[in-house]
Amino acid sequence: MIHSLYSQRKLSGSERFGNNTIGMDGMIDTLTNKGSTKVILSGKTKYTDYKIFSHKRDTAYIDTTLSIKKEYIFNYLRKDNFELLAFHNQGQTFNSLGYSFSNLNRFPDLGFRAKQVSYLEIDEIKYYEVPTPTTEITYKTGLQQGQVVDAIFTLNFSKRLNVSVSYKGLRSLGAYRRALVSNGNFRGAFQYRTMENQYEIRGHVASQDFFHHENGGLTESALQNFIDENPNFEQRSRLDVNLNDAESQFDGSRAYIDHSYKLLSSRDTLNDRDFGNIKIGHVFTSETKSYQFTQGTNTTAIFGNSNATSATNRDAISKIVDNELNLEFNSKYVLGQFKAKINLTKFSYGYDTILNTNSNFVNTNFDGNALSFGADWNVRLKKFKLNAAASLTPGSSRLSGNFLRGEAVYQKDSLYTITGSLLLNSKSPNFNTLLHQSRYDDYNWENNFSNINTRDLGFAIDSKWLNACVNFTNIDNYTYFDENNTPQQFGNQITYLKVKANREFRYWKLALDNTVMYQNVSSGSSVFRVPEFVTRNTFYYTDYWFKGKPMLVNIGATFKYFTKYKMNAYNPLLAEFTLQNTEEIGFPTVDVFFNAQVRRTRIYFKIDNVTSGFSSKNYFSAPNYPFRDMTIRFGLVWNWFI
Repeated sequence: MIHSLYSQRKLSGSERFGNNTIGMDGMIDTLTNKGSTKVILSGKTKYTDYKIFSHKRDTAYIDTTLSIKKEYIFNYLRKDNFELLAFHNQGQTFNSLGYSFSNLNRFPDLGFRAKQVSYLEIDEIKYYEVPTPTTEITYKTGLQQGQVVDAIFTLNFSKRLNVSVSYKGLRSLGAYRRALVSNGNFRGAFQYRTMENQYEIRGHVASQDFFHHENGGLTESALQNFIDENPNFEQRSRLDVNLNDAESQFDGSRAYIDHSYKLLSSRDTLNDRDFGNIKIGHVFTSETKSYQFTQGTNTTAIFGNSNATSATNRDAISKIVDNELNLEFNSKYVLGQFKAKINLTKFSYGYDTILNTNSNFVNTNFDGNALSFGADWNVRLKKFKLNAAASLTPGSSRLSGNFLRGEAVYQKDSLYTITGSLLLNSKSPNFNTLLHQSRYDDYNWENNFSNINTRDLGFAIDSKWLNACVNFTNIDNYTYFDENNTPQQFGNQITYLKVKANREFRYWKLALDNTVMYQNVSSGSSVFRVPEFVTRNTFYYTDYWFKGKPMLVNIGATFKYFTKYKMNAYNPLLAEFTLQNTEEIGFPTVDVFFNAQVRRTRIYFKIDNVTSGFSSKNYFSAPNYPFRDMTIRFGLVWNWFI
């Protein structure tokens, strides 16, 4: 799944008109001065000088336009959350309406995935190159005493050295009891290259923390008062919740460095050589993650029996240190660019002591080393692009497995792009399914699960007429949490089909943007559950207002609906979603928005779930967790180019 943290637009040559950038909505990028053919901001600075580089080194430019796509990504995650269902408070977790398996990692993770929805991975960190100091501020009001701010500042000390500092901070109280969220994502990144590009280095540090009060959802009586629309409980803080003194803390820190040295740079060229552009490289990654669930002296029956004498403030901690050595070159014998890699990985996971004396643990932690061999291959043949990446980790360690991802892309000028992809992945389940400790007796386990084997075949078309994708996925040894909140492996195969399409219709100043997703689980639907249909339809009006057209506005409404299904329940102790067989959930929502652009500032007004005041109280993000009532929100995105 592709993620974007900042407003940006990747451009091809066919998407430019003269020296201006055409945005996603067909408007001219406001970084360009209309009527000028060469300059913006100054006589020597152009919009193409403000570059953003992804982890894969794709290039985009800072985009200050306003479009319906910007409306979809104006949220806490800063990405389109069509396949996610948010909890009521901004910054809480999300339930899944659809799944993507086209971009799996090579190794297992710590787990506690409900707390990692907004965790920024390595491939989500951006690098910059800007001719002048550049700042972007994103602000959005929270829910009951709170707000979120995402700020980035970047500058180049020279054309070859860039540094950037970013921080996203959120604090929001929430409408229900014990729903406080306090999150922080700090990122510092840099990139540097020598005069002849012989030596290149880039890297980042990230420190992320997520503190949440956990209320366990509404009690049985409070849930009934919510459904019956009891007027005494229109103020949601009056409703009782299952947990009154529980909280969770997820922390992560990472250091990442990627550098390479080009051999014989004065003689190397990209073409007309048997071997050229030879580089040796090294990639270092050190990442630590920890999770703890803390509860006061009061225990609760929803988690079962408790050993009250055990400690409660202990972290589950994972640490992975990876060193990669690689050799990269271009050659006519491989038709393009080839990189051979070898990785030495050291990992550890566990607890520093036994937390529950009623448990019978043999080990409280595990660690080890793994050696991996892999290669990347990238080639361009006229209008075709072929990309492949493979890795093999032999042995008996918990990191052993294999990974293969291939992609073929055909682009017909600016008319359409067709992509086919294949992913084969075998890796261990996440660490928290293998070993977990708790003061509650039923939440202690030590498992020896088999590797999860995933095969994903995908096709996509991107054109001005239709954007659509189809993914067919098979999974062996699918690992999940059952109705008793215990990790299990499914003995049969999961067979999952997902079809997603988007089409926008325009007339005059009006537009109707439609996204529809169909899903079918032909095998394994008892443990792998998704709604059959999910749809989002946005009807909106776009126009310039006032004399001289100083303001561009988008005004409209978004209808979203998903069919009923047995949605997974949320377990706050595990920070995971678990199976449940008692409730089917599916409901529509309508959001109304007014967005405006004034120069390089985009302003957003939104009313979430506007129909909640007169519709049935059947809207839930998970069983016992109501979705948000009608809420008025305000925010903006503001760019400075000094």
